[in-house]
Amino acid sequence: MDTAATGLTFRDATDADVDALVALVESAYRGDDSRVGWTTEADILEGQRTDPEGVLDVIKSPDSRLLIVEQERRIVACCQLEHRGDHAYFGMFAVSPTAQGAGLGKTVIAQAERQARETWGVSEMHMTVISVRDDLIAWYERRGYRRTGRMTPFPYGDERFGIPQRDDLQFELLVKPLV
Repeated sequence: MDTAATGLTFRDATDADVDALVALVESAYRGDDSRVGWTTEADILEGQRTDPEGVLDVIKSPDSRLLIVEQERRIVACCQLEHRGDHAYFGMFAVSPTAQGAGLGKTVIAQAERQARETWGVSEMHMTVISVRDDLIAWYERRGYRRTGRMTPFPYGDERFGIPQRDDLQFELLVKPLV
């Protein structure tokens, strides 16, 4: 899909995109590069956010889509959509740190919600966010997501998800009706 007004192109990821997607996700959340944007997790997690195998699993899964957003042929954002019965799961959301703060994230999430509703006929979008990420949760709340108070533990000890710098990390489920 091309949105000419914004110069953005949305498409499904392919195997050829894996390395660029890993680099994008890492740059948005980890290390010094992530500090350029506001979505950094560098103060609460070190190590990796994802890896090529994890990205490829999403691309290959029959119930998932990994949506890529390009601007001038450069990948500037991505998100995962996964069909889970009556709802869709929204994950692996990343916007290039140099493109943050200009409304791109709002555009991407709105497009993802539209596609989930139109493709799968789902009535809700679910996501999980690290519960100490107050600024990020507030951003999602402004987009219509609500906190549920339903928590799942952070996978401490599994470095595929990063190396925690605090001992109070957990994921909270956020939900938005897609009507």
